[in-house]
Amino acid sequence: MEDGLPLSGRRQIMVLKDSDLIVAAGCELRITSLSDSKLGKSTNKSFKKILNTPNIQFGIHQLALNPSGKLIAVAGAYQVAVVVLPRAGYSKLVPSSVDCKSIQVGSFYHHSHSSAPIAKIEWHPWGEAGSTLMVMTVDGKLREYDISVDTEEPQQVLSFVPEKKTSKSYLAEDPAEREVASFTLGKGKADWGPLTVYAVMRSGDIYAICPYMPQNASVPSSYVHALECFISAKQEFLSQGTSSGTSALSTLYDYQRKYVTALLKQLPPGTVYPAISRSFSMHPPMTIKSQPMRQGPFLLQPSPRSLEDSEGGDATDIAYLAFIRDDDDEYAGETERLGIVIVTHQDGKVDVCLDVEKVEARWESKQDKSQDLPMLAVYECIDLGLISMLKQTSPLSSGTAILDLLQANHPVLLMDPIHDDTVYVYHAFGVHVLDFGDLLQCLTNGLRADDDDGVALNQALQKSAGTHVVPLLNTYSVDRRCSNPIVAISVPNDVYLSYSILILTSVFRFTSFPLNLRTDLSLSRTAPDLIDKNKTSGTEDFLAPIEGPSAYISLLGTEPFVPPPSLSRPSGLPSNPRIAVGTPNTKTEFVLTPEALRYLGSTIEGLTSQIHEIILAYKATEVRAELQAKEFERQQQKCSAMLNLIEQLDASRNNEVTERLERIREAYRALASRLDHRLQTLMQQASPKLSEYETKWFEELRRMKAEIAGAGRYDEQSLAARTSLLKREYDRMLPGLNDMAAKEAERKKHMGESGLGLSQAFQFGERSNQERTKIAELEEEIVKMASKLELSLARPPSLRENPQND
Repeated sequence: MEDGLPLSGRRQIMVLKDSDLIVAAGCELRITSLSDSKLGKSTNKSFKKILNTPNIQFGIHQLALNPSGKLIAVAGAYQVAVVVLPRAGYSKLVPSSVDCKSIQVGSFYHHSHSSAPIAKIEWHPWGEAGSTLMVMTVDGKLREYDISVDTEEPQQVLSFVPEKKTSKSYLAEDPAEREVASFTLGKGKADWGPLTVYAVMRSGDIYAICPYMPQNASVPSSYVHALECFISAKQEFLSQGTSSGTSALSTLYDYQRKYVTALLKQLPPGTVYPAISRSFSMHPPMTIKSQPMRQGPFLLQPSPRSLEDSEGGDATDIAYLAFIRDDDDEYAGETERLGIVIVTHQDGKVDVCLDVEKVEARWESKQDKSQDLPMLAVYECIDLGLISMLKQTSPLSSGTAILDLLQANHPVLLMDPIHDDTVYVYHAFGVHVLDFGDLLQCLTNGLRADDDDGVALNQALQKSAGTHVVPLLNTYSVDRRCSNPIVAISVPNDVYLSYSILILTSVFRFTSFPLNLRTDLSLSRTAPDLIDKNKTSGTEDFLAPIEGPSAYISLLGTEPFVPPPSLSRPSGLPSNPRIAVGTPNTKTEFVLTPEALRYLGSTIEGLTSQIHEIILAYKATEVRAELQAKEFERQQQKCSAMLNLIEQLDASRNNEVTERLERIREAYRALASRLDHRLQTLMQQASPKLSEYETKWFEELRRMKAEIAGAGRYDEQSLAARTSLLKREYDRMLPGLNDMAAKEAERKKHMGESGLGLSQAFQFGERSNQERTKIAELEEEIVKMASKLELSLARPPSLRENPQND
């Protein structure tokens, strides 16, 4: 500890690059291929190659692989370096050592014991070419280094701890409030989440800075357009309100509008939305001179509870979990609001907070004097059971308390690369798995319900069983009262490796667990009461059951069978944590102590209860299987009866139904005839004489008949006689017209073959133009005379021939 700043207890000395496993041992990097071990090509259990990095002369505590997989960041207690990884063919080289280029990062800021200790290193996912490295020190300085530009000077520096102000008055302040434990990046699709950095202090206070973008970033175009729509919607909603705080919010949204407008200007011309999203190179806008404001500390409502027999441990790590699925566009507006902030503590407590009020971009301003602090809703406090485990054993010496072992505990969070709802927590006493699938699904169901007063969301939260915690590995030795801390875990995300988890202890002992790939969360955990009724209400159901009791009642009921929890393990994790305590350095005889007896008794009790649960689950499953067999026999009998009924309908009953339908048709015709006769009788009785309108109607019909057919047989003025005459004249003139048309076609063909000379064509055209001019003048005189006499004329012949010129 230097200048009151303690060293960070964070350890992550193992990473996976595709199928290559990289482990740090002291100041040395070792690499091996897991695919060769899987295929049986390697019989040697030790690591194949050593990466020769002469510039790294410090103990390695953290490793971080960049998004491209070509660089690996190495951090010790005070120093940071970047190593260029070898190419894929390194395993074929003969020497056991592979030379790799290594570069010191920020040697002026991270060089010796006099500088601030390193809290965490992480590559920014939006850094251009994957070269943006973020280094957080314990003093609250987050420095951004672009490895491709400058490795010595940071591109940007964010401060989560303000400078101490000199004051003559005494101010009681906890040093843990000014020491950063860890940081993480937010998530989101159409909000400020990806541009937000969260930091947690050792005291548990959470701060955020927004907006933050790497100096050389590669940002998806869809996110920029979605953020613009988000701000436009908020401004439109704000314009409809008349509250007192409207002016302050309006100024804030204007700043946000300027920021997003500057991002839109950096997009190439023609980039529109919606379109295929592509990442483009961007830089932080310089239109706003003010620095982003540090927001916080967050109000945790309600206050997180303390664990029993715990004096309250320091916060160690923070992670942001979001339920974002690319294939769920229908409810993207609801599910993207799901944000969970997870904070771990030394005593084994894990705080699960809901990000109900997402952080927005704010800048330091003298006009903005609002003291409203952001808020996180504390959903639950998880106890990993470390205190209860330690209290079961007594210390070796009377001067030290057994709970003092928690002072060296530093839980670290690791996200599962495949399943977003799974988080691994590794610490000094083992590994725990946190499954947030049920919680996220309940939140999704509550948000998708059309409910403005929040009743559906409250009901969904009350029905939720909370986070599912599974102890995976236990490294605490009851006999020696010590533990081998977990220094790294990795989960392969490679198609050539099976889905599993690799765990490394401080004595470099590997433990692996196979995991199961789950199906889609929406299909496996869809609530039955959330069926969209609007999709079935508009369609006609031809097979709707009739009212009354059901014709067939199943023995299995209406609810599907749910396997007992003791028999179903969808994640593939063991029901009991595996013990990995190691072996003592000295060979001593095994001594049966009271602690060992208590541990054996508790273990046997747990195994016995699990055996009873399995027996009960087996009996319940067997009863269900017998019930299904009986139901199968009933359904077979019912199907046989239905087939017999169908055969009867097709054979004898079909003829009976056909004859019955024919009799019904005949009866219907007879009824229709009687109905017409009765109707005619009623009409004659009601009005035996024609009315005035009926008389006029019949007279009009007679007149039209005489006009069309004629008064007599030889009426030449009838329409029928005139039509007949016109047809005879047309037939008489048609042969002559056909002959004239044939002669005209022959003449045009002859004229086209012979043609006119150049001089003749010129004279003919000149004479034609003169005649056309005379005709035009004559048309103008006729039009003028018609206008004077106020007469309406038809269109001139020239306009009739060329209607398109009208």
